Amino acid sequence: MLNRKRSLAWTVALASVFALAVAATQVGQAQTFKVLYNFTGGQDGAAPYDGLTIDRTGNLYGTAAYGGQQGPGCPSSGANTGCGTVFKLAPVGSGWVLKPVYNFKGGDDVGNPGVGVVFGPDGALYGAAGIKGSCDIRACGTVFSLKPPPAACRNALCSWNETILHHFTGQPDGSFPASRVVFDTAGNLYGSTLYGGGNGGYAGYGTIYELTPENGGWIESILYSFFYDLGWGPSGPLVLDAAGNLYGTSNYCGGNCYGTAWQLAPSQSGWTYSTLHSFNGYDGAEPDGLISDSSGNLYGFTYGAVGNQSATIYQLTPSNGGWTYSLVYDFGFEAFFSGLSVDAAGNLYGVNSGYPFGVGTIFKLTNSGGTWTYSDLHDFSGNDGESPYGAVVFDANGNLYGTTTAGGRHGYGVIFEITP
Repeated sequence: MLNRKRSLAWTVALASVFALAVAATQVGQAQTFKVLYNFTGGQDGAAPYDGLTIDRTGNLYGTAAYGGQQGPGCPSSGANTGCGTVFKLAPVGSGWVLKPVYNFKGGDDVGNPGVGVVFGPDGALYGAAGIKGSCDIRACGTVFSLKPPPAACRNALCSWNETILHHFTGQPDGSFPASRVVFDTAGNLYGSTLYGGGNGGYAGYGTIYELTPENGGWIESILYSFFYDLGWGPSGPLVLDAAGNLYGTSNYCGGNCYGTAWQLAPSQSGWTYSTLHSFNGYDGAEPDGLISDSSGNLYGFTYGAVGNQSATIYQLTPSNGGWTYSLVYDFGFEAFFSGLSVDAAGNLYGVNSGYPFGVGTIFKLTNSGGTWTYSDLHDFSGNDGESPYGAVVFDANGNLYGTTTAGGRHGYGVIFEITP
């Protein structure tokens, strides 16, 4: 099932209670796990998706797919209620305080962000929004930026100022943004859409796009429209290297029809697509995004959803002008991964959103001389969160932070911390 983890993340029930601050409650293994905030499904949001972004002072930022503004222009059926939010969680004294910095309004604003926000070169927050299936006369998703109001805000609910950089139209520029945006050194912005593009009719097989700042606005260029035979359904994190090459994955097809890892390289005549690795089902299936370490190695995970094949974490190493695939860890069973991170020492941290680990786990893979050792950092119980999604982030002290899309005190997800 295409993009299975998104459909799981967005089946969270919502409520109407709102709380801006919550006491930090110590739970979990060896007193290392702490719930910093329990979402209520009200104005703070519900189903916080795709993890967090951290600033230099330790404030955490993220998106909630639902909750926030209710009513006309926003989804209002079952669990899919509200237009979603962008939030900030700030350390205050010995606790944490959450503030929604923006509530999406629906309509031209679209909302329902499925990916997280990042800081741009100008210090603003940038993100993409648009839930799967929202492609209509309004838009098939947006790319937006958020800046705090110029004057100090005396209202706890004071909204940041939104600018919409681009409305997707489905064809030929894509629909349903499927990755966080990334910036190059010139301030150009890149991202992917799961559907749309110039191939495969209106639904399409997905795109990689660029937004270039020009005369106070932004100009979109489609760098690549995916083909069925070469891999389709790009989703998950993109990697941009120092040479301006883009790296990512496609969930489906390619040479063996189990997904691909790919590269887009800039040239004077445009962008050149090449396949780094085509999965065969036995080395993994349905890859979802890539990350890189300080040496330029790429890492990713696969679901392994082919018969009885295993979920894996793998490494792609640049070698003699090509890339060498190596297995990091074979889980021995199908699993639903939803985030991967690497620390300064080259250790990997992963998030499993559920099956077969109950309601989710956080784990670490430690590299020692090329041998990887698995450690379980936390098993979620539901009361402390359920279905974690998105990669964890680190602060200067090595603490880990992340989100779950469900569970917690009210059932609508949590923000958590794991201390070393």
